[in-house]
Amino acid sequence: MKLLFAFLFLFGQVFQLLAAVELPSVISSGMVLQRDLNLPIWGWGKPGDKVKVSFAGQIQRTEVDAKGNWQVRFSPLKASSENRMMKIEVGSESVELKDVVVGEVWVCSGQSNMQFSLAGGAGKTVDPKHQPIADWMDQERKTANDPLIRQIATPNVTSYDKEKKNFEGKWISADSEANNNNFTAVGYFFAKELRRELNVPVGLLKCPWGGKQIQPFIPSTQYKSDAVLSAYYQKAQEDLEKAMKSFDPDKAEAKYQKDLEKWKQEVQKAKDAGSQVPKKPNKATAPQLNPNFPSTLYNSMVNPLVPFGIRGALWYQGESNANTEAGMYGKFIEALATGWRNRWGQGDFPLYYCQLASFRDAPTKPVVDDNWVTVCDQMRRTLTFKHTGMAVLNDIGEAKDIHPRNKLDAGKRLALWALAKDYGRTDLVYSGPLYKSHTINGNKVMIQFDSVGEGLMIARKNLLDPAEPVSEPLKGFQICNQEGQWQWAEAKIVGKNEVEVFHPEIKIPKEVRYAWAANPVEANLYNKSGLPTSLFTTAK
Repeated sequence: MKLLFAFLFLFGQVFQLLAAVELPSVISSGMVLQRDLNLPIWGWGKPGDKVKVSFAGQIQRTEVDAKGNWQVRFSPLKASSENRMMKIEVGSESVELKDVVVGEVWVCSGQSNMQFSLAGGAGKTVDPKHQPIADWMDQERKTANDPLIRQIATPNVTSYDKEKKNFEGKWISADSEANNNNFTAVGYFFAKELRRELNVPVGLLKCPWGGKQIQPFIPSTQYKSDAVLSAYYQKAQEDLEKAMKSFDPDKAEAKYQKDLEKWKQEVQKAKDAGSQVPKKPNKATAPQLNPNFPSTLYNSMVNPLVPFGIRGALWYQGESNANTEAGMYGKFIEALATGWRNRWGQGDFPLYYCQLASFRDAPTKPVVDDNWVTVCDQMRRTLTFKHTGMAVLNDIGEAKDIHPRNKLDAGKRLALWALAKDYGRTDLVYSGPLYKSHTINGNKVMIQFDSVGEGLMIARKNLLDPAEPVSEPLKGFQICNQEGQWQWAEAKIVGKNEVEVFHPEIKIPKEVRYAWAANPVEANLYNKSGLPTSLFTTAK
């Protein structure tokens, strides 16, 4: 009898699950809806079933189409911190979504520095001088308590050939240490600034994956819209098909077992000798599971969020592209922005990104070629693309750690762009100085800058403190002669938005560069709002 009751209970639970209203995970209890937008709510059901969605005094109706899809749109909603209920009825089934608020919603994507969590900011730093930042981050994750900063995250999965419609995930609030540990740190500090300035709920759609290039985040349709990108995509597709044909899972497994056995023996030898234990071998995976294949992460991690109402997107990525296709990064980021905008169908929403933070040893002589620098310069040049913005981070990196702990300034600097460009704060200086133009006057190169605010200054930034003026020479400039020989330059501020650059041995200068290194420790040009100058070259 007990077994019968157990079976009936289990059957009832399964039946209830199958009969329940089917919604994407992003539309669930605790969600933040985007204000002031014709707001899409969607799901799936039995073709022909009637659909009724009720929220905030509005009722929207539709019918499940022949393919099992439905969507309604709410008239623009005003921001509200009140936890309200949304009721969704499909056919004879219904569901009530609780704790729904209305405010601002931003996508947070990229690689590990966007994935980097508040918990990741705590712990021991590689360089002890940065430990105070980690200690501060540790305190923030333990004490942050704002139920109106919320996040939902898509899992790190791949899909090389199909655009997924859903994922497993749930909304969480920044109101407990357990939840805070999982928040994207950059996104959290961005949201915290918006909360302080706007006093509305902020939702984050977190979809980054560490160590990944930008190419897998671009929709396949966008590759096909451009001749250069189409050729790139076609070549990647051909390479994948060849790899898939040659991949033998049985042989891969046999090789792994052989390598594993050899590794175990080497581990024992290392232990006996008191030496370092070798790294465990990796098991070969099917080529189609390669997360860096073009569009594969858009398909699996971004597409399931479309067309959830958003204000814009934040992007922190590029480290992996310093190893491949660095010179194409600007083209890729434009494709990413255009592809996402086309898919979301919400106009040219903003894409604000982080320029790469300082990393590696500082140079002892002027740098000529460096892919890290190339990616950063591609980012700078992409600012001409519609509704983009860039947070300069060349003063907050860590030479020995590709994941700098200071995500506070990264989030705040991204927020400055949003507040100025999207929320009407016309009084804000939202960017550090950006190269505008130059003239050559004898042996001197006169550099003019945009985004100077009240003017330029020589400054230094210490840990989380604001940048402060310092009494030292202006540094970080390089200059070359007509033969292309580079020297460290002398420079000085000669006007509100102008710097004079020269070298006593170069009579006819050809080009000037600033902060042109993966770790430009000498660079010290800021505007008086305390924002650093981006690297640049006067060459076109």
